[in-house]
Amino acid sequence: MTAALQLPSLLDEKQDWTVDDLASLPKDLRYELIDGRLVVSPSPTPLHQDLGVRLLLALEAACPPDLMVVTDLSLRIDARNEPRPDVVVIDRKLVSVSPVPIEAAVLAIEVISPDSTIRDLHSKPRTLAKAGLPNYWVLDPFHARGIVLAVFRLDSDGQYSLVTETHQVFETDVPFSLTIDLPALDVRRRMLLGDAPPEI
Repeated sequence: MTAALQLPSLLDEKQDWTVDDLASLPKDLRYELIDGRLVVSPSPTPLHQDLGVRLLLALEAACPPDLMVVTDLSLRIDARNEPRPDVVVIDRKLVSVSPVPIEAAVLAIEVISPDSTIRDLHSKPRTLAKAGLPNYWVLDPFHARGIVLAVFRLDSDGQYSLVTETHQVFETDVPFSLTIDLPALDVRRRMLLGDAPPEI
């Protein structure tokens, strides 16, 4: 019997997952482990992937040489937690490591999907904050104001505090100096969805 045929019964039976259990699962699916709960995500939409790549390119253009920006990378926290953010900034020395230890990450970004909103805004940031990740951003492509970026920073109590929530051009010095043109991303999103004429 193939692993794919065994997967449904295994998912039904198992309640408390560890990172060691992930090794027994098929490699062609996208897994995350949050507080011992296995999250098997569907394939992202092209819009979701496009926005993730646009964020990667904006970050990469300003990224210092000791860091690197990657997409869809698992972060190892402990035996019960291995989240997989859409975009991550990590120490460049770990270019050949997966999953990357959480201590090597300086920023994680999630692009919200209809099936990930609660996880991206509640359970995942709690887990990442507890692990000490200093910066967590959430990009919402379906906000009434257009594309909105929520920027959270770890505070002295070990919780994320909202630094800003904006749909305008975003400029920051943390974790390094960069600019993200959210209105331009929104124009692209509307064009891809057929809500705006393509730019010439």
